[in-house]
Amino acid sequence: MKIALYQGPGKINDIEAAWAHLAERAACAKTGGADLLVLPEMYLSGYNIGAEAARSAALVQTGLAPARRIAEANSIALVFGYPELVGEQVANAAALIGPDGTLLLNYRKTHLFGALDRDMFKAIGQEFAVAELHGHKIGLLICYDIEFPEPARALALAGADLLLIPTAQMQPYTQVARHLIPTRAYENQLYIAYANHSGSDDGLDYVGLSSICGPDGAVLAAAGLGEELIYATLDKPHHAKVRETDPLLRDRRPELYASLIR
Repeated sequence: MKIALYQGPGKINDIEAAWAHLAERAACAKTGGADLLVLPEMYLSGYNIGAEAARSAALVQTGLAPARRIAEANSIALVFGYPELVGEQVANAAALIGPDGTLLLNYRKTHLFGALDRDMFKAIGQEFAVAELHGHKIGLLICYDIEFPEPARALALAGADLLLIPTAQMQPYTQVARHLIPTRAYENQLYIAYANHSGSDDGLDYVGLSSICGPDGAVLAAAGLGEELIYATLDKPHHAKVRETDPLLRDRRPELYASLIR
């Protein structure tokens, strides 16, 4: 499976323009041979938009119909962040849509980052689900979630081969993009695609530095600071060899770790 990852500024507070931009990016990624396109956190609306704008832009899941049509028209799977309306609350969500337009996963951010997140969203997310695409088991996380070891480990233990992480990582947290993402990939022996914004958004400066990392921690593709579309291919035989050579998950001793959940 070949992954394309889009890093860029997207469209701010303009959902219709975002759908058009998504269609363009999907067509471009498909032309590049990709089976899956991953885009940033809150891609459809912009991230640093405030509570009122987030609520105004929030969609129920049926509102994702344009993305489902784009996926089907281009025969490409899509992952992107968006504000989701759940009852009267707004969640920071990410959707995985299959190449036939099926909604395979809808994940809600479980760890909110400071006042910036908490002013806009509720921590509605409660589970770490896995879906299958092209023979690979896939899990979703969003931005700050990957900075805690437990969510990634929970998905690895659930059988995930690949974590897709829409993010809105800002200055000064370059260490997350540069060091933590390859480490999470290695310690959980899975692929990670980490899709960030670029540029600035109402005074928030994004670090860019999106990447696709392999299960041995190798950086397979990396973006710089600006708008980019990067690619990498998942290699099942290599993945199996990594897990056999360094059986980190198999050699765990969970009976010793009970105190970690307190």
